[in-house]
Formats: sequence, C-alpha cells, structure tokens
Amino acid sequence: MSLAAKRGLDIAASVTALAVFAVPLITVGLIVRATSAGPAIFRQRRYGKDGRIFGIYKFRTMYQNLGDPTGVEQTRIDDPRITPVGRFIRRSSIDELPQLINVLMGDMSIVGPRPHAVGMMAAGVKYEQFVDYYFSRFAMRPGITGWAQANGLRGPTDDASASRRRIEHDIAYIQNFSLLLDVKILIQTLRREFLTGSGH
Repeated sequence: MSLAAKRGLDIAASVTALAVFAVPLITVGLIVRATSAGPAIFRQRRYGKDGRIFGIYKFRTMYQNLGDPTGVEQTRIDDPRITPVGRFIRRSSIDELPQLINVLMGDMSIVGPRPHAVGMMAAGVKYEQFVDYYFSRFAMRPGITGWAQANGLRGPTDDASASRRRIEHDIAYIQNFSLLLDVKILIQTLRREFLTGSGH
C-alpha cells in the first residue's frame, strides 16, 4: 500500500512541480541554448528499477563537444568541460529538475536510490564488480534524490570506502522505506543541495 501511495504522490508532485516551475524551466533551457552550442536537455542511459535501462533527462551543463554522453567519465571539481552557466545550475542542482519528466513517466521516483550511468566505475572497476550486492539497489525506482545523497554521499566514486557506503545507504533505504523517511530525505536534500549549493 505504501508503494502505491508513493507512486501516487510521485505523480501528483511531478505534475504540480512541472506546472509551477514551467516558466523557470523554459527560461533555463533558453539560457543554456543561448550560451553554448547544443540542445538544452540531453538524455543519458541509466539503470532503473529491476536493472531496466532508461533515458534520464537533464539540463546540458557541458560543452557539447567535450561531454561524455555515456556518463561514465565522472565530473571533477573545476571540470573544464562545464560551461559557465552549467557550473551555476550544477551547483544549485537545477540541472536535475528535468528528471521530473522521468518521474511522471514512471522511470523514476522523487526519492529512491540515485540512478547510476550504465558502466559506472567505483574505485577503478565497474560498480557491479566492486560491490557484489550492487543490483539489490534496483528493487525500487531510482530517485531524483536519495538517502545516500541526503547524507552527502555524492560526487566522484574513486574512493572505495565512500563508494561502498553509497550502496549501503541505498540498501538501507529500501529495507527501511516509509513515506515519513521520504519526507526526511527531501528536507535534508533541500538543505544540503539547493540551499548550500553543494553540487559541482
């Protein structure tokens, strides 16, 4: 019942947010298009529920000729591939907002394990080889935000300990899921991502 309620809330929240933020989203898209060559939004292959691959939507933040369309080459601090506008919208996590479309389509949830790029590396090897229970994190729809992200576990995955802790947080979320936990994660994410601008 909680999962059905979660999906209902996802639909209501994504429709409401897309309506409320329609003008800002269009404005950001136009600014991205006007300040660097290439489309405003791009799609990237990510793992979804049960390991199904889907195309995630994000605002383009890199120069088109320098970006890695697979998402395997991770972003670094002061990454020269990022445009000036892209740097701002990444820092404020605005680049993630088109994922509301993925939520409405049923590919994602507002809250859940973050969707990894196909072939994502951790500590120098593929994530699924690094953590043998990696695919357990696909028991629920991936989220725009999640328990790992709310606890500051985002960014490069070259550190073995942090990479493993991410998956442990994802599994803990699945095992302890509740709508109240989702609310807690949203509040922590708002404080950490949108108010302090921890993205890069």
